[in-house]
Amino acid sequence: MAATGGRRCRRLEGETARAVLANVDTLLFDCDGVLWRGEAALSGAPAALGRLAAAGKRLCYVTNNSSRTRVAYTEKLRRLGFPPAEPRHVFGSAFCAARYLRQALPPGAAAYVLGGPALSAELEAAGIPHLGPGPAALPGPAPADWAQAPLEPAVRAVLVGFDEHFSYAKLCQALRYLLRGPDCLLVGTNRDNRLPLEGGSAIPGTGCLVKAVETAAEREAFIVGKPSRYIFDCVASEFDIDPARTIMVGDRLDTDILMGNTCGLTTLLTLTGVSTLEEVRGHQESDCPARQGLVPDYYVDSIADLLPALED
Repeated sequence: MAATGGRRCRRLEGETARAVLANVDTLLFDCDGVLWRGEAALSGAPAALGRLAAAGKRLCYVTNNSSRTRVAYTEKLRRLGFPPAEPRHVFGSAFCAARYLRQALPPGAAAYVLGGPALSAELEAAGIPHLGPGPAALPGPAPADWAQAPLEPAVRAVLVGFDEHFSYAKLCQALRYLLRGPDCLLVGTNRDNRLPLEGGSAIPGTGCLVKAVETAAEREAFIVGKPSRYIFDCVASEFDIDPARTIMVGDRLDTDILMGNTCGLTTLLTLTGVSTLEEVRGHQESDCPARQGLVPDYYVDSIADLLPALED
């Protein structure tokens, strides 16, 4: 794909693919839309990752999904036929959010959580007291009741992840904690506004919930997940990562590719998920530096396209 003056995006194939893969030690994979859709592995993806692992490449999984724990991801990889992975190779936004709060909060401080069981489990594993997961009801019939419900004194952070029980009651409680002062942190797992489903439909993503809390609190959240550099820093703290020898593989320009470009990684877009080549062309032809940051170095139709370059 020719560029008009900014970044250039090329199909990764043939000798170029062999040369690129020979010069990398680590590949970071997004999961949904890259390795699988729902509960089905994408055709050829397990075989491609199997050959990468056999070639001695380090495989890590970097996902904004906060509704699964690291252990749950390793179990899904095994179930769908991918190479065995340890929890330490999985960097989900739930785990990374717990890691951030463990570093940022004083000892004994708690978090008010808008999120599900996986986020709660990762916080528990990190030793962070928390409350909030699950359904919540307004504490009375009038706004005066809502503004006087008891607050937990130890709460020093509001953490927003994917929460199927998100409600006005939870939004009220989150705001009340944040109004206690700037010492109460506001943290979001990611800003993904829409989660695509099979057949072209979609559901609201965590970004919608983060935006609601930000709007009420008139504050901006610290975002843990892609495109934030923080989630890559989590990987780099666990492994000796050389950005010049690392590829970020993803299906979204505004998360996977932007994070990879920001962190100095080689970026590879796979067309089995959200973003399209038409979007890449639009960004590539723009004079806007921010849009140039959304252009990947390479693209493939699917991860299976890497298989010929991995043959002995």
